[in-house]
Amino acid sequence: MVVKEVRKAVGTATDKVSASGAQAQELARSLMQGQGKEQVSKAAKEIVKWSNRNRERVVDLVRTEVASQLKTLGVASRDEVDALRKRVRELERAKGARPAAKRRASRTTSAKSSKPPAEQA
Repeated sequence: MVVKEVRKAVGTATDKVSASGAQAQELARSLMQGQGKEQVSKAAKEIVKWSNRNRERVVDLVRTEVASQLKTLGVASRDEVDALRKRVRELERAKGARPAAKRRASRTTSAKSSKPPAEQA
């Protein structure tokens, strides 16, 4: 579901960029017909600026959408986790306890053994 929403948002942004890209190409074509190199160079610089602005908009859109979806799913942000770590340290100091050691996440495998259950023992 999240992937579907992100694809939809990126698709919408891409459609808008493509429509504006066609307009930019038309502008460049019109400038090339009978216009000087200076005019074409200026148009090219404007197109590059326009392209960079649109790229930044798409990146911001995706970043915002991902953050929104993570929040909807209840995933804590880095800032929230850092704040909780800080609070735990403060509570441990106040209590006089030793800080908890960093734990490594243990991984469990779901791979099944090829041996029948009687042979595994």
